Amino acid sequence: MLKELLEEKDYLPILKMNDGSPVTRENWGARRQEMLELLYEYSYGRSPEKAEFITGEISSAKYNEYAGKVIEENVNIRFRTSYGFGYVPFTLYTPKRFKNPPVLLHIAFRPAPDKYIPVEEITDRGYALAVVCYESIINDKHFGDFSGGLGRHFDMTIEREPNEWGKIGMWAYGASIVLDYLLTRDDLDGEHVSVMGHSRLGKTALWAGALDERFFTVISNDSGYGGAASSKKGKGERVRDFIRGGSWDWYCERFKDYVDEKEDEKPYDQSFLLALVAPRYLVVGSATEDRGADPEAEFLTTLHASAAWELLGKPGLICPDEMPEPDKAFHDGSVGYHLRTGKHFLSREDWNYYMDFIDKKIGRK
Repeated sequence: MLKELLEEKDYLPILKMNDGSPVTRENWGARRQEMLELLYEYSYGRSPEKAEFITGEISSAKYNEYAGKVIEENVNIRFRTSYGFGYVPFTLYTPKRFKNPPVLLHIAFRPAPDKYIPVEEITDRGYALAVVCYESIINDKHFGDFSGGLGRHFDMTIEREPNEWGKIGMWAYGASIVLDYLLTRDDLDGEHVSVMGHSRLGKTALWAGALDERFFTVISNDSGYGGAASSKKGKGERVRDFIRGGSWDWYCERFKDYVDEKEDEKPYDQSFLLALVAPRYLVVGSATEDRGADPEAEFLTTLHASAAWELLGKPGLICPDEMPEPDKAFHDGSVGYHLRTGKHFLSREDWNYYMDFIDKKIGRK
């Protein structure tokens, strides 16, 4: 059944080089670079050189939060590029009774504390949580407003080159700066830092994980178009929706070329984005009532991308030969997936599914 559904979608092949020759383990690196180049040129744009980490200064700390179980620190990271010095602030929650906990790096919509983030539940399960608010990296005012944060740092304006980066690239860049700091902390498990986000920030987490191979697991929640869902023959958002709403500035200028009748003619596919995570861990979450994110496409794109893991000798998405039932998770492979009952949001159920997946991969009970 699933094979037939994938054939109907006619997604672009992952295991075929641009010249039509087959992809093998030996030339996977070259294929990976081909897919990355297409996403640079037509979707997210090219990011500038990596920032140089300078310092991470703890501006304030509370040592007895959440019934005395958690340390809460506000950290200000100083970095340097050829444009000068910049700063990214974030909040770190560390459980006191767990030694060297793995870390969830959450690219979030609001600064901490945020009532929608179940900090106590996360830390009780033995995870440290790093929360970086996306607008502390670059604003999300739409319509090409690059006036703050990294936009100002890199002298960005509404006049961009066709393949110059957009805000998804900037938010991903900021996440890697936070990772730079986390890897300096001896009290954290730097080998198991996972990046995650919801909606547009799920798109961001995927791009961050594609670019920065230091992330152990990449987590996408309801990321939809430009994230885990292929737009080809899709039922969710389209390029026209981003142009109308002004959120085209999340992407590069060339993204706008594939509108309306050209929608299915893109030279890239979102399965390319997911495949760039291989052979590391990837987990995707969808919601039954999330029409804009197109849960069917998120699932089928994830399944299609699994070919990359299988090529590299890792199990991809392991699931029955049928569309997924709600509220059941598939965590046996290196690629995970769940379909939650409900609407477009990041719920406690989702958080627990993601921690269940990571626990299984690192052997935690």
